[in-house]
Amino acid sequence: MTSLAQMLEDPRQAGVYFVLDEDIALLDIACGGAGLHTLRIDLQGCEDKQRLLLRLAEGLATPTGQGSNWDALSDQLRDLSWLGASGYALLLPHAAALRDADEASFETLLDILDEAAVDWQARNTPFWAFLALPDRDFPDEQDTPAR
Repeated sequence: MTSLAQMLEDPRQAGVYFVLDEDIALLDIACGGAGLHTLRIDLQGCEDKQRLLLRLAEGLATPTGQGSNWDALSDQLRDLSWLGASGYALLLPHAAALRDADEASFETLLDILDEAAVDWQARNTPFWAFLALPDRDFPDEQDTPAR
């Protein structure tokens, strides 16, 4: 049986996933154990595109002077050279705050994260994004792919 750490090291399995809010702490430990550069960016209070982009820029520690729009975020997530790691995991607790307040921005974020995961997969590098949602969003299954 494959351990969680082994699965996290495999770029073919990486992607964008919905998880329970309570899973974030375990994923943080597991991603670290898999040697991934793990960034925990809390989305609590992100109720629009502007706050989301600011929170992500702060959490990603993007280099000074980089843009603050969807295209810039897409470019940043497909680069991450300033982090210098062999794999990445974004842990995004309280993602429901954005989804409930600004569904269009939430959907755009999912698209950008998915594109980044596919791009990293082509380079044989794991890139994970775990968006944490409350229990009520998982009536039957947990750890659901976002797409």
